[in-house]
Amino acid sequence: MANALKRWWRYLGAKANTTLDDRADPRVQLEQAMAEAHDQHRRLKEQAANVIANQRQAEMRLNRSMEEYERLTANARQALIMADQAARAGDAARSAEYTATAEAFANRLVAVEQEVEDTKTLVLQSAQAAEQAKAAVAQNATQLQQMLAERQKLLSQLDQAKMQEQVNRSMASLNATVGEDVPTLAEVREKIELRYARAKGMAELGEQSVPNRMLEVEQATMNAEAVARLDALRQQLGLPVPQPPSR
Repeated sequence: MANALKRWWRYLGAKANTTLDDRADPRVQLEQAMAEAHDQHRRLKEQAANVIANQRQAEMRLNRSMEEYERLTANARQALIMADQAARAGDAARSAEYTATAEAFANRLVAVEQEVEDTKTLVLQSAQAAEQAKAAVAQNATQLQQMLAERQKLLSQLDQAKMQEQVNRSMASLNATVGEDVPTLAEVREKIELRYARAKGMAELGEQSVPNRMLEVEQATMNAEAVARLDALRQQLGLPVPQPPSR
């Protein structure tokens, strides 16, 4: 029973995700992905900054230890010199005090020397970690720039896809019935072509009608009379009369 409920719950979750992906705006999803990438880069830079800060802190600790090492060395030397001077002056008690002081400096010097060596190892390790962190940030920055370029490309493709979808819908609407009282483009074209064909047919019939033939005969008669009048005028003027072409 428990397994069946788990499977059903997973099914509902997968179905919800599928419905969300189908209805979600790709532009919004793209901006969400870019925002997440920017957040990841910011977190990586913060982590790298902490690593670099540890390196700098280790270097400062090493510098302090080196300075203390040098100071202790100088103090130990000075205590030995003062002990020797007291011994030569016959002041054995003061010489012993300076000798004990030199030994105290020497004991502290041994501890600081070990601290210096440990700090040097820590500095080397933190320097390597800092270089790796810098390289990781630089690599992620390059990937982020590539994602920004890819984002612009995807946005352009998305706009082109939306435009093409709109064109497809417009073309589909031209070939589909808009409403019960609105004809389609194909129906209007068919009506116009039929009307044009009828008009052409009527014109052809009109050219072959009797009134048109009568007009044609009258025009021919007028043309013949005009030719005869021109021939008479030529004869009066003594001009040659052109002969009709032989058949």
